[in-house]
Amino acid sequence: MWVERYFHSHLIWVCRCADCGFMCFRLRVVTVNDALGHQKGDELLVQVAERIQCCVRASDTLARLGGDEFTVILRELSNTGDIAPVTQGLITRLGEYFQLGKDRAYISASIGVTVYPEDGTSSDILLQNAYQAMYAAKQSGRNGFRFFTAAMQETAQLRTRLLNDLRQALQRSEFQLYYQPIVCLSTGIIHKAEALLRWKHPEYGFISPSVFISVAEDSGLIHDIGDWVFKEAAQQVKQWRERYHRDFQVSVNKSPAQFSGGKVAHRHWSDHLEMLGLPGQSIVIEITEGLLLNVDGGLKDKLLPFKNSGVQVAIDDFGTGYSSLAYLNKLDIDFLKIDQSFTRNLSPGSTDSALCEAIVVMAHKLGQLVIAEGVETEEQRALLVQMGCDYGQGYLFSKPLPVRELEVFLAANQSALASDGLTA
Repeated sequence: MWVERYFHSHLIWVCRCADCGFMCFRLRVVTVNDALGHQKGDELLVQVAERIQCCVRASDTLARLGGDEFTVILRELSNTGDIAPVTQGLITRLGEYFQLGKDRAYISASIGVTVYPEDGTSSDILLQNAYQAMYAAKQSGRNGFRFFTAAMQETAQLRTRLLNDLRQALQRSEFQLYYQPIVCLSTGIIHKAEALLRWKHPEYGFISPSVFISVAEDSGLIHDIGDWVFKEAAQQVKQWRERYHRDFQVSVNKSPAQFSGGKVAHRHWSDHLEMLGLPGQSIVIEITEGLLLNVDGGLKDKLLPFKNSGVQVAIDDFGTGYSSLAYLNKLDIDFLKIDQSFTRNLSPGSTDSALCEAIVVMAHKLGQLVIAEGVETEEQRALLVQMGCDYGQGYLFSKPLPVRELEVFLAANQSALASDGLTA
């Protein structure tokens, strides 16, 4: 297997000899390092290289560019249609478990493909193309591959501009938090809300989180941004506990990238809550269901310090992933949030209604509360109440609101409850 310092010159030589395809892999192995140690991680990389070598021809070139990145040059292609079957075979083979002593490990791979000479004629351009295609594959979902296109280059240039601006966004106070109320379905009382990050760019206006969050994750800025979200939400919940409800809670989303590698900062979160005179229960961390499988087996250890300080945990978008139900008990989860794809199609006797009811019953048996996302109609609300769902969130109640508008909404909710003889 070639190493990086010799690879560039070899790539140039190979390209001059014949048409070729160039693949770049990024493997998710950091989770294995975290869970099993670096020695097992190194052993895993050896097995990865062996599997890749078995999937390509002797005339092809395999190189490791460092860390969790590999490249393959497929030489003397008769046509580009020969590349896809090889790539799919690699994806399949790398998706099988790796035996590391007594442990089994699974990894995911994202592969980018570029073709010489159609996509470029220099090693630098081919590498850049392959990286852009690899990133596109990662964005489409792990364990996939993409071929380079010119549109990817435009996307990469936009991401570079966004990254440069994102680095300044915190200092320039361009971030805002909007809050969407979470309503108790049986009483109509509101003492929960989800904090949702918004970025108001000075030139482009509001940029969708689906665009900039991935940039923040890849660059590592997500950690600073996540800390800012937490501190803003904590300051806000302090005011709302004093003004509206003594048990008011705010949920903050925690990205999978904030749990990957190293220690997950929690001490300063606990210290900050203590400084504000807030109990841990004032904050709920929302994690995605996919995190249960895609992050290493140390997730429980990373959540435990938060739980010990009283912070509660919710599984967001529940029902859309492939998590083991055993995690729900092992991780001491407080809330399940039923994904809006189930709520959207709720109707009497429907499959989605049966699934939602099953989730509610299961969660309650495990001592967890249930929040239904995407509630938009009275019929959906009534069905959820009938099946015993605890909370609802969605446009039936309110869209996400900036602070001042939410406070008006909360005041109106209190007044309406008071007129009905209820208290928040």
